[in-house]
Amino acid sequence: MSGSAGELLAVACALKEHRLNVGASGNASVRYDGGFMVTPSGLPPERCTVADMVWMKMDGSCIEGEGRAPSSEWRIHRDIYASVPEAEAVIHTHSPFATALACQRRDIPPFHYMVALFGGDNVRCAPYATFGTEELSKNVQAALAGRNACLLANHGMLVYGRDLTHALAQAIELETLCEQYWRACQPVPPVLLSGEEMAEVMERFRHYGEREFRQL
Repeated sequence: MSGSAGELLAVACALKEHRLNVGASGNASVRYDGGFMVTPSGLPPERCTVADMVWMKMDGSCIEGEGRAPSSEWRIHRDIYASVPEAEAVIHTHSPFATALACQRRDIPPFHYMVALFGGDNVRCAPYATFGTEELSKNVQAALAGRNACLLANHGMLVYGRDLTHALAQAIELETLCEQYWRACQPVPPVLLSGEEMAEVMERFRHYGEREFRQL
């Protein structure tokens, strides 16, 4: 069990506190007891209780007795858990700068070495599809290949992590990068790091936090 309803609700509230979501926008989930637990549809986190978190099976059915409809984006969460074993928590937001770039349908290029934190030399923008659809989930799956984050065209951003705390940190970091890239593009685009430079950063990130790395 990777988390609880209380932890999920706390993260949903934290997303609003960090201005990554407003009102009932966005959603979050965590693996739970053979399925996953996801935030409810159309209900702002400050109006939620632990009982409002929706426990779902991997076949897309809800466990009886929860009483709330799951987020309309539950399919994206389910498909990530089904295809990415290391994904233990998923967060989707409509944060301002990520959404602004997504509305321009831009990938985030290697303008800063922290782009490598998300698994590669860019963060892709998934093609547009209507929210809640299988097509959108498939687009997200493709954009996430080799990555743990992506933008969703004309929509927002998505990250996954090894637990809810990690996923929240990833969402905050991605929004920060999106703001930096947006500002760096004013009035001219930034100088991009080379493939070799990004490859070196990605190799170092593989050992980030280890004793030897911290002594460098």
